Amino acid sequence: MNMTSVKLAALLNATLGEDTAAAIDDIVIPAGVADSGSDSVTRAEFAVAMTVALHWGLLQRVPTGEAYAADCRAAGRKIMLDHGALRTIALPGGAPTGAIPAGVAAFSRILEPLGYVVADAYPLERLRMTGFAYCHQDAPDEIAQFFISELHVDRFDGAFADAAGRVFGTTADPLDAAAREALAVFARDGKASLDVAMAAMPSIVGAFDRHHALPSLADYEVLKGQSAEAAWIATEGNAFNHGTDRVENVDSVADAQRALGRAMKDKVEVSGSGRVRQTAYRADWVERDFTGEAGEVLTLKVPGSFYEFIDRAKDPESGKLDLKFDSANAQGIFKMTASLDA
Repeated sequence: MNMTSVKLAALLNATLGEDTAAAIDDIVIPAGVADSGSDSVTRAEFAVAMTVALHWGLLQRVPTGEAYAADCRAAGRKIMLDHGALRTIALPGGAPTGAIPAGVAAFSRILEPLGYVVADAYPLERLRMTGFAYCHQDAPDEIAQFFISELHVDRFDGAFADAAGRVFGTTADPLDAAAREALAVFARDGKASLDVAMAAMPSIVGAFDRHHALPSLADYEVLKGQSAEAAWIATEGNAFNHGTDRVENVDSVADAQRALGRAMKDKVEVSGSGRVRQTAYRADWVERDFTGEAGEVLTLKVPGSFYEFIDRAKDPESGKLDLKFDSANAQGIFKMTASLDA
């Protein structure tokens, strides 16, 4: 029997409350994730619940994404969440980012106990970053992947490194005792009691957010001057940069969204293999606070998160769906948060 909606709702209720049913109803729930019983939660079940919560949170921050989801609801079509993406900071010398581990390690400590493994690494040289694809071992075709990028501060100049240290060095560790206990149990046993899993869900979902202090406008401008991606992390932290619907044909989706007047990427990105095709909305802009020279709070409009679309073909050699990413595709998609005219 598949994972029950009752259990999924129980896991999500403490995090999403009255939005739980709507969040679940938006997404294709993996059929390959077996129900472990009413009092137990496997790592795969927890991973599914976590991705449902993160997708719902993204929709609350991205009006164009919510508009697309509303269209899907009206058409009776559920979203097949292919992957979610987030960005991290790697300070020079592997130094911790404030109170959390450097770069992707801040999230591998969450994902690996839940059954994810690094499927591949992707150099993002133009951005001075590296992307890591985390794929779930238990149902790789169905449970959403994570594409986590790591920005290498040591590839920038000293002024940039100083600003990054001031901004990201204030990061607090969002994982509480309940989350740490649950992750240790999942890592050891591959499952946990429902009570343990429920207690951990708010903290683990909450880790995908900004946990550093308000950046100063001066430091933000230094970061923005050399890296739009670093500037984005300064305001948005480790929130989902984008979520992605796996669709049948990206070109037809893009044409339909343009016809509705929604701001889309100019072209579809095609992988070197030709099997992975991606496009996206341009980022919705949001208001974010900064501190001024005298400590006053200043509010500016900056790029927020966005929504992406992908189609995947089967690898003719393996006969399996090609779950890979592509460095060129990724760098093209990253431009969606660069500026109004990226």
